[in-house]
Amino acid sequence: MSSSSSPFDLMSAIIKGEPVVVSDPANASAYESVAAELTSMLTENRHFAMIITTSVAVLIGCIAMLVWRRSSAGNSKPAEQPKPLVVKPPREDEVDDGRKKVKIFFGTQTGTAEGFAKALGEEARARYDKTRFKIVDLDDYAADDDEYEEKLKKEDVAFFFLATYGDGEPTDNAARFYKWFTEGSDRGEWLKNLKYGVFGLGNRQYEHFNKVAKVVDDILVEQGAQRLVHVGLGDDDQCIEDDFTAWREALWPELDTLLREEGDTAVTPYTAAVLEYRVSIHNYEDALSEKHLANGNGYVVFDAQHPYRANVAVRRELHTPESDRSCTHLEFDIAGSGLTYETGDHVGVLSDNLNETVEEALRLLDMSPDTYFSLHSDKEDGTPISSSLPPPFPPCNLRTALTRYACLLSSPKKSALVALAAHASDPTEAERLKHLASPAGKDEYSKWVVESQRSLLEVMAEFPSAKPPLGVFFAAVAPRLQPRFYSISSSPKIAETRIHVTCALVYEKMPTGRIHKGVCSTWMKSAVPYEKSENCSSAPIFVRQSNFKLPSDSKVPIIMIGPGTGLAPFRGFLQERLALVESGVELGQSVLFFGCRNRRMDFIYEEELQRFLESGALSELSVAFSREGPTKEYVQHKMMDKACDIWSMISEGAYVYVCGDAKGMARDVHRSLHTIAQEQGSMDSTKAESFVKNLQMSGRYLRDVW
Repeated sequence: MSSSSSPFDLMSAIIKGEPVVVSDPANASAYESVAAELTSMLTENRHFAMIITTSVAVLIGCIAMLVWRRSSAGNSKPAEQPKPLVVKPPREDEVDDGRKKVKIFFGTQTGTAEGFAKALGEEARARYDKTRFKIVDLDDYAADDDEYEEKLKKEDVAFFFLATYGDGEPTDNAARFYKWFTEGSDRGEWLKNLKYGVFGLGNRQYEHFNKVAKVVDDILVEQGAQRLVHVGLGDDDQCIEDDFTAWREALWPELDTLLREEGDTAVTPYTAAVLEYRVSIHNYEDALSEKHLANGNGYVVFDAQHPYRANVAVRRELHTPESDRSCTHLEFDIAGSGLTYETGDHVGVLSDNLNETVEEALRLLDMSPDTYFSLHSDKEDGTPISSSLPPPFPPCNLRTALTRYACLLSSPKKSALVALAAHASDPTEAERLKHLASPAGKDEYSKWVVESQRSLLEVMAEFPSAKPPLGVFFAAVAPRLQPRFYSISSSPKIAETRIHVTCALVYEKMPTGRIHKGVCSTWMKSAVPYEKSENCSSAPIFVRQSNFKLPSDSKVPIIMIGPGTGLAPFRGFLQERLALVESGVELGQSVLFFGCRNRRMDFIYEEELQRFLESGALSELSVAFSREGPTKEYVQHKMMDKACDIWSMISEGAYVYVCGDAKGMARDVHRSLHTIAQEQGSMDSTKAESFVKNLQMSGRYLRDVW
């Protein structure tokens, strides 16, 4: 064999036992040495030699096949790749290990219901170690209605934590379940095997206090389920933690009977551990590599967990300089994002905390704003710390974390006071914090924290020795900064690439003397639009669908009632009707009842409303000015002035829409509708209320209230 032979020839010669001849004297000794060693090794291990030759043959075959396929690619279709075989492991709740199983469902908007569900699960696991407890997001429980029914009828014990928001509506993640459950009244007593409990979260100041929890509880009983404990009616206007505690304590005796067995060890007193993330502090180089949020988020669907960071395109003040208040018109640019909306939808905005708020938090924590860290919900060995921990936010420095993720101005929950007490170096302060969080300190907490509307930062300032570490502060002290929702004040038929928001500035004096500045409204008022600067303001946003929609038949009459920023969705309605008018579509009659203080100060969108009247998109505009005459006049008074016209429109099938303050205006408008039905329809009070309720049930009386 000559020295010009390939390595394959050399290997072949060695395996066949042929002599290796090297003609190049300079390389002869090297080749002969290698050949000798290989010959010796392969002679001693023929099996290894067979593997080598087979591998070489396979490699050559693969190369030949690749060359052949490339040469014939132009004349044939590419071969379809086989689908990978996916073997799904059995779900936890499908594993029959002989243990009793309990589901704990939650429907949450801000995370409170989820937190209570997890708290119940944590303590229940400690009390009943032979039972398997599973916390379930109602939206993740089933893919469709059939699966909801199929799975729920197999449950033995279940608990439901259900928040009510807006006009008695379920939360986003419970909406699909609630719709299915409330519309299936013809199922009979199909849940006889289910034992259950319901805890509701609401606010007694609103008309439909805990409606979702009450409705679900009633239907469960109707359909045969056995109630273990009375429905809990949590009131966020007071101390909802105390309501939850009372409901939970009433539950334990029932669960003891159901889940404990003879011979079980006595229940030891349970003390919830203070939640704490594992924290990693990173060096300066890590901080420099921090990437700012790009506009895209890598997801096809935008939601609260995966928002789209939108630039502010337009911002302008809607009140005149004479006004002592402020209202902002803001436009988010969504061009090219894939984010879409419909007229009547809501936009969720995740704005930053104010710089002054962040500076105060940094001072109280006494830590460097440049501290770069990451939070972890598992231990170093990978085991989870607690199921109650919310998902950590991305690594960032402390200033960014306080700016984007921490809710600093709401009143602290009792669990936050317990966490602060655990890290207070002054024993007197620690005892005081523990007392406020205890049952004995219930009245004092209610007065000093709830009624005084003390913010978290104000409470921390009262207890300066409390310096919680970062893992405790973000897990147990400061809740997550929540999105603010606004009725979109535009229509995609007019503004397809923009989302318009109409936002009144929140600026008010608290009982403690603190001036409370609304997080999002203040951010909007000072936002820099890109029409004025390339370095414009931006915020993560997402769209939440709404049932507050125009009738599908454009000829159906509509009555709109919305004072102040309650005008927002109706501006969108009128933009849509304007687009329909311009395309030659016939419209039904439309009336708008709007209210403000003074036409010279806060008559927002006045010129636009006049154009809607002139175009025919709006038939009639009735404005109540509450500060112009000797007596205050509101939208409900204007409604009574037009009682005959309103009744005539309703009799012709009109839809009634109300948007604005739920606690005052919406209640007054509801009473006015009741009075109009009673007087104009010659009904008694009971029949009038039934008539108005039927309007709601049939979808002809819709409210977008807050």
